[in-house]
Amino acid sequence: MKKVLFTSHVANFSKFNWPLMEWFQKQGWEVHYASLDEEEIPCCDRHFRVSFHRSPYHLDNIKAYFQLKKIISQEQYRIIHCHTPMGGVVTRLAASGARRKGTKVLYTAHGFHFYQGAPISYWLIYYPVEKFLSCITDCIITLNEEDYQIAKKRFHSRQTEKISSAGVDLERFRPAGKTEKMKLRQAQGIPEKAFVLLYTAEFIPRKNHDFFIRNIPFLKTHIPELKVILLGKGRTFEACRQLVQQLGLSDTVFFFGYRKDVERFCQSADLVVSVSRQEGLPVNLLEGMASGLPVVCTKIRGQVDLIEDGKNGFLFPVNDSKAFRQAILQMYQDAGFREKSGNTNRIKAKNYSKEDAVLQMAKIYFPFME
Repeated sequence: MKKVLFTSHVANFSKFNWPLMEWFQKQGWEVHYASLDEEEIPCCDRHFRVSFHRSPYHLDNIKAYFQLKKIISQEQYRIIHCHTPMGGVVTRLAASGARRKGTKVLYTAHGFHFYQGAPISYWLIYYPVEKFLSCITDCIITLNEEDYQIAKKRFHSRQTEKISSAGVDLERFRPAGKTEKMKLRQAQGIPEKAFVLLYTAEFIPRKNHDFFIRNIPFLKTHIPELKVILLGKGRTFEACRQLVQQLGLSDTVFFFGYRKDVERFCQSADLVVSVSRQEGLPVNLLEGMASGLPVVCTKIRGQVDLIEDGKNGFLFPVNDSKAFRQAILQMYQDAGFREKSGNTNRIKAKNYSKEDAVLQMAKIYFPFME
């Protein structure tokens, strides 16, 4: 039986891959996954725990390299598809020998660390690494136009592709009726008449949670019924909780941690927010759009692929408090625009469905499966 290996730094990233893994199983392939965590992964025939570390300087990645090299040698994969920055680096290095024997290596870039407006240090460090790794990559798959143009024009992979999305489940993420919305709010401890902002993101520096939190006191003076829902976990989580307490916002900001029922929070919210400094193609926005919500987000790569300022949401420059506050207040004051942009987003999200993403990836996979 032919085998395919998916890899990522953490196991919860498999939520982007399981529709593809299911597709491979339907083609009669055996599907394996390698990641740091031992979390249960759907549509996976075998899961290997590998010592990936987020930091490129951590020695665990050396251990991960040898672990993967052994697994790849033993299992004789036909295709290896890697994700996440360190998952992509370690996997491609470990698979270089197998690739010379015919294994095909694919890498999905969920947002290069070098991008327009990035610190020069990012270009000096990460760009040369990715350019070198492209030489041992059969196909680089990108999710936004900026990354696609860089990979196509500057890198050396045999093939470069762009797909529209990692895939959103449109049956799961859908608008809620008024009665359903109120029941969800009651279950979540959110007042019925609150104006609810939702930000779903890992708690890491580039997601910029502290910027959001520090702007809430101003917003609350203009929106007395304001409530903010933060979903996710990560290394800045505790610092953000302490900041909320210091600012006296414990009755306004709700931390729900990492959730597998994100759709319920989309259905109870009024507005999706992203204050991130860096994205690939943000799934949190796509999930909110599919749920019929308007969007306020930073004007960065990936997000500008989804949001047209003044049409289906508002864009603001990174760390521009004045523009951010203005966008939120405008959304709050204009219920008609919220409804119109939310309806537009629901329609637009249909172009980013899970089914469409699988079809796009199948076209990429087929030549490598022969």
